[in-house]
This record gives sequence, C-alpha cells and structure tokens, in this order.
Amino acid sequence: MTTPFRTPVGGPPELPSAAEKAALAWTHSARFLTTASRLDQLPAGELPEIAFVGRSNAGKSTAINRLAQQKRLAFASRTPGRTQHINLFEVGPKDAPDALLADLPGYGYAAVERAAKLRWQEVMAEYLELRRNLFGVVLMIDSRLGFTDLDRRLLALLAPRLAGGQVKLLTLLTKADKLNRSETQTAVRAAQDVLGEVSTESSDIGVTPFSALSRLGLGDAAVALHQWIHPS
Repeated sequence: MTTPFRTPVGGPPELPSAAEKAALAWTHSARFLTTASRLDQLPAGELPEIAFVGRSNAGKSTAINRLAQQKRLAFASRTPGRTQHINLFEVGPKDAPDALLADLPGYGYAAVERAAKLRWQEVMAEYLELRRNLFGVVLMIDSRLGFTDLDRRLLALLAPRLAGGQVKLLTLLTKADKLNRSETQTAVRAAQDVLGEVSTESSDIGVTPFSALSRLGLGDAAVALHQWIHPS
C-alpha cells in the first residue's frame, strides 16, 4: 500500500539519480503566485494542486523552501501558526506552469487565539474536502511522535477522497535526522499501519523519512511529487 523509503539512514549520502535531478530541477522552478484567506479567493483553473498540511510546528513552509532550494519562497517563521492563509506557488515553466503547491494553515498550536485558529482550520478543512483542483497532499508528521489525534482527524477528513482515488498522499516523517536507523524503520512501519487503516489497496499513498536540516528524504519527496504530475 505504501511505498518504502530509499534514502540511506546513518550512511554516506548517495549521488542523486537522474530522476532526482529532474524532480529537483522541477521543484526549483517554484515561484509565488497568490495568497487567499477563503476558497473563493483562489484562482480558477485546471492546474493540479499539491497541498502541504500538518501541525503548526510541522515545518510545512520549511519543507517547501527546501524542495524548491530557495530560502524565502514560503514564509517560515520561528513562531508556529504564522501561516494564516492559503499560499499558492506555481511550478514548471514560467510560460506554461503545470502544477501548484499550496501551503495551508497549520493546526493544533495552542498559543494561537482560539477564534483565529478555528477560522484557519475551517478554511483548511473546506479546501481539503471541496477544492476541485486538489490532486495530492503532503502530510507532515513528526517522526518522533507519530500520528497524533489531530493528525488522525485530518487523515479521516481526507479518507473519502483517498479511497476514491481522487487524491494522492505522501506522508513525510519530519525531523528524521534525530532518529537512528532502527528508530526510523519503526517510525515508518507505525506510519504505514495508520495509513493502512485509510486504504489497503491504493498505490498512491506513500511515506518517507524527511529532514529539512540534513536533506534526508529530499530526493525521494521531490521524485514522488514530480511523478504525480509527470507519470511518464
């Protein structure tokens, strides 16, 4: 059901493959398009959208920056919960973009004022349930904690679209540089078990360890997203 990770843990980094080079060149093309606080403010169009979701301290913006190999493409704050809108980034040739990346508001950070937190989460849920252009979701999970109750609730929200094959899913187990090989393998198996509860047959649900700091899993993540949009 879930794809295994290929990135070596605890060993020397491998040279990027041709597929990784092509994928990273594609993600490097990302540029800011627009920001919106409501779904009706998002642009109409047919481009497939890949949404980055997770808890407010999951590092969504940092992951986008690392994948794009740009330091300030997405706003990455030291204070969790600062992403208060849906931020869209074009990917592909400037005259013919072929996908959009969406940085969604985080969820679950207690220090954010309750009314604002509920408003952001409502917008995020509406996007995940109703956005016609949504093609894939990158779910950020802290590798040391695994799926929390809030993460499971978000997964349940996505379940109908995942089961119907409408949306693909890649789970990034973040901060994996802080785990040894055995701990990483345990974290991957635990994540696969949770994802198996959503769909036991879909080949469009994957999981890989990831670290924005050490670049662990960067190539795997880029290849997965690139193949979503360019399956050939």
